[in-house]
Amino acid sequence: MELWLPMDSYELQHRYKYEALYHALRDAIHAGTLVGGTRLPSTRELARQYEMSRGSVAQVYDMLLADGYVRAHRGSGTFVSDTITAQEHAEREAIIQLSPWGERVSTLNIQNQKQQPSALAPEQRVINFHVQRMPAEHFPQAEWKSALAAVHRSGSHEQSGAAGDPELREAIASHLRWTRGIQAEASQIVLFSGSMQGITLLTQLLIPEGAAVVLENPGYQGIAHAVKSCGGKIIPAEVDTGGIIPQSWEAQTLFVTPTRQFPTGAVLGLDRRRAILEWASERNSVIIEDDYDSEFRWGGRPIEPLKVLDREQRVIYVGSFSQTMVASIRLGYAVLPPSLVEPLIAAKALYEPVPPALLEQRALAKFMSRGGYLRHLRRLTRLYGERHAYFVNEMKRELPEPFLMQPGDAGLHIYASWKGDIDSYKRFKALAQEAGVIFRDAIRYWLTPSPPAACFGFAHLEKEEIQEGIRRMRLAWEKCTFSFR
Repeated sequence: MELWLPMDSYELQHRYKYEALYHALRDAIHAGTLVGGTRLPSTRELARQYEMSRGSVAQVYDMLLADGYVRAHRGSGTFVSDTITAQEHAEREAIIQLSPWGERVSTLNIQNQKQQPSALAPEQRVINFHVQRMPAEHFPQAEWKSALAAVHRSGSHEQSGAAGDPELREAIASHLRWTRGIQAEASQIVLFSGSMQGITLLTQLLIPEGAAVVLENPGYQGIAHAVKSCGGKIIPAEVDTGGIIPQSWEAQTLFVTPTRQFPTGAVLGLDRRRAILEWASERNSVIIEDDYDSEFRWGGRPIEPLKVLDREQRVIYVGSFSQTMVASIRLGYAVLPPSLVEPLIAAKALYEPVPPALLEQRALAKFMSRGGYLRHLRRLTRLYGERHAYFVNEMKRELPEPFLMQPGDAGLHIYASWKGDIDSYKRFKALAQEAGVIFRDAIRYWLTPSPPAACFGFAHLEKEEIQEGIRRMRLAWEKCTFSFR
């Protein structure tokens, strides 16, 4: 095949054609396009291709030979020198200077690393207690296809603005008024490709470099990543069985999960909610409330969001459809104070001028307005509530010694504190992994050194799988040579 070189650009830089060919070949060797050992075309071939005399091409080859870029073998041809190594190529690569934001993001370990179990017997299936997206079989496909078809038939192809489909924003406002007691207008709601996109944009809008930001400890690590990437200074806020403990923080922004603290599941009481709102009023601060999975509640009285108590428009309420819709539909939303609506829409428009999955957004609006979404939530709540009770009872019966569970009235995982030290926890976890059971270390959610703990997701597992996973953990525990009092 003919050797292609960008001769036009080189001919603009050099007066003579042979000089252009020399620099084009030399740069291709330096860049690694022509690797060591590559046979170059004959002088006749290259002269024909680039409309040069053979003498000019021969002169170029002599220049490359003299400079050590090629080697010639009589009767075999001309070859790229093997002494031009990959390291030399790398050393010539330009170093691109990142912005402070880019430097911070590049140092964050944001990608989720999937944990794999040790080698198992061929017939042994992995029991994965990591929280997972809703299994497809739990979703009412027929109702959803009907909603999609209705949108198709309507023939509406008008583009929506960056805030998202107006009908879906209206449906979410209605849903929140009915299920969460939040009195919000559709105009205050902005849609995102998942709640984390909204949280990231909010950090970029609200957090100046070096500003103090209060985060729950433990808490969702994605929020910590977003704050760090903006250069925010994190203030870890202590959490106990009653949720975050209010303090007189010197900060302008607080992230909190009051209806179900992540990951412990603690519920923030009314007195603490009022104290946080008073703090925000005194400090002129903003509260970002992440209501990540409280759609699922199996007992106790409904817990009203912090946003319901907000009288000064200081609370930004963030919600998500991630745990209630199929994986192909990734949608989150934020209920904003009126003064923040336009700035956030403008920021989102930089990333997504046209909202993605607009057909699905309109179908979800139809699905919600027809009552299908609420019926779907009720079915899931009954199913997941049964699995929650089953998991708790099985753990108490089979594995009461090493874990102290903190089950709550809602959510899709259970936080369990380990009763021993970190070495004993690691030993048990390794034995469980050998038996084909994996669960998530809760230590990843802490901002400071912490005692060992685990998070167990259960909603995606059948009862038989839950039972088998706990049975295997029981066997792993029996192999341990230590005990706890």
